[in-house]
Amino acid sequence: MFVRILIFSTLIILIELYFLQAVKTFTQDFSPGKKTVLLYTTYIIACISILMAIVAVIYPPPNWTPFLRLLSSIMIIIVLCKLIGCTFLLFDDILRLCKWFFSFFKSKPADSVEVAEGISRLKFLSQLAITFTVVPAVGFIYGMVSGAYKYRVHKVKVPSSKIPKEFDGFKIVQLSDIHTGSFLNEDGLKKAFEIVKEQNADLILFTGDLVNNEAKEVEGYEHLFSSLKAPHGVYSVLGNHDYGDYVQWDTKEAKRANLEKLKEKQKDFGWRLLMNEHVAIEKNGAKIGLLGIENWGGNMRFPRYGKMKDAYVGAEDYPFKILMSHDPSHWDMQVVLEYPEVDLTLSGHTHGMQLGIEIPGIKWSPAKWIYKNWAGLYKMDKQFLYVNRGLGFLGYPGRLGIWPEITVIELKAV
Repeated sequence: MFVRILIFSTLIILIELYFLQAVKTFTQDFSPGKKTVLLYTTYIIACISILMAIVAVIYPPPNWTPFLRLLSSIMIIIVLCKLIGCTFLLFDDILRLCKWFFSFFKSKPADSVEVAEGISRLKFLSQLAITFTVVPAVGFIYGMVSGAYKYRVHKVKVPSSKIPKEFDGFKIVQLSDIHTGSFLNEDGLKKAFEIVKEQNADLILFTGDLVNNEAKEVEGYEHLFSSLKAPHGVYSVLGNHDYGDYVQWDTKEAKRANLEKLKEKQKDFGWRLLMNEHVAIEKNGAKIGLLGIENWGGNMRFPRYGKMKDAYVGAEDYPFKILMSHDPSHWDMQVVLEYPEVDLTLSGHTHGMQLGIEIPGIKWSPAKWIYKNWAGLYKMDKQFLYVNRGLGFLGYPGRLGIWPEITVIELKAV
């Protein structure tokens, strides 16, 4: 761990020093006052970045306060954007190195203007480096400060002749991928849950990834989770992050204890955690089936703890069946192929990669390169899949274009 942090910190320092050369070239024709402001601003940002890198070596990031975590995230984004910008300078340096090397094999005319051209090219590439650093950095920082909490309510209707008339208009709120440990305080979740309550849902379903890694992440948020109520209950399943698979535990017993603690926490919230099982949702004497399985990963070697067979046994007689399965690839790889009587599958997991474009006529995210179904409502024959974009965030502490989602699903008997 220490070695990785040290290497990462060294890279940050090298990137900062390299980028400073681009700023010096970029500002060489500026007025003295403007040049001083820009240079000192760059120096200050570089010093903060380097200082954060040094602090990370001495004081491990897992122990940082929320403020340090936020500041470090901003600085990492700036450094990564600088790395993108520096590729233009690196191209110029490689070109210069090649010319220098080949100059040993041929004579150079005395009146060559290569130096003057080189300076012009360097300035142009420095301008590109600054542009391709500042523009994405501003966007990503906006995604952190505002985008992470720019909650959107997505309303969809699912029609089916198998839905009992008693359930016509039945309203389900789906939440997914809260990743509690990523929130700096309770304000973000409180705002989201207030929106949830405004939907007056008949049923609330949570499709996994309550935490990043450890059950202790929900401590201090219990009152918020417990505030989620619906006439027909709150049900949940586990996502890949809930098992603690991405943490190096001292013992296997410690890992198991963590998972049991997370299960108990959800029980304390008043949630019913479905572990490869099903329950009946009843309204005015009519029933529909709600199935919930453990994580069943189809892509990128995500774990397959889910046992669809166990959850399905006994649910055959319900006219309409809803399945909660965290990973949407499960729908393609098993549900559609083996369980055609499952009418609606609810998933999350992809987050829409927390980055993309969603405007009328355009829906794009890097997530589409990994997942066939990555956000929104999909249909195959008479089966539906809805992929929630996630409420929280992971890795990049923000969202840009793919905003956090609260889904409202209305069942329509046809």
